[in-house]
Amino acid sequence: MKAFVAGATGQTGQRIVRELVARGIPVRALVRDVTKAKAILPPEAELVVGDVLAPENLATALADSTVILCATGAKPGFDPTAPYKVDYEGTKNLVDAAKANGIEQFVFVSSLCTSKLFHPLNLFFLILVWKKQAEEYIQKSGLTYTIVRPGGLKNEDNADTVVMSSADTLFDGSIPRTKVAQICVEALFLPSAHNKIVEIVAKPDAPAKSFDDLFVGVG
Repeated sequence: MKAFVAGATGQTGQRIVRELVARGIPVRALVRDVTKAKAILPPEAELVVGDVLAPENLATALADSTVILCATGAKPGFDPTAPYKVDYEGTKNLVDAAKANGIEQFVFVSSLCTSKLFHPLNLFFLILVWKKQAEEYIQKSGLTYTIVRPGGLKNEDNADTVVMSSADTLFDGSIPRTKVAQICVEALFLPSAHNKIVEIVAKPDAPAKSFDDLFVGVG
């Protein structure tokens, strides 16, 4: 297995890279700023300069990668096209490259409530709408996929237990980014994670389950 991480310098992406490296999985990290990437990513990660919005370079960037983990996301700002470009077009470009390169599995970090049009996050230029469109493109691609929809993302880890549910069943809650990264990487090893949308939050009073049991529990 060789993992390709898009959005590798983002808050969730960099945790995915660290989790992969900790497990001894070779990583190609797609970055736009090498200096920034070297400062925050482990030295074991192979840095590849590129952009999901430059599809002509993605096949080369993927090289001999066998799985993709996509943690890209538009940053809040004043560009009304950013969510469309990054969350939809960028993901679409990566999916197309994955199909052309024979990628074995595509893990996509999305968000809770992508199916709720009247959600406050859609005030940010319809960001959930475009994430939902990206999800649907992945589902129709023919690739083996795992779509992970986390609740509100926390930078600090905690001892809360992961709760996993099927699509459009969780509408609030939060989860540390470290746990999101762990679930994304676990999905690479568990057939029970294949071709599923899972929604995840963390709660202090939830019963502890193995990652396999969590995925199995999602229809």
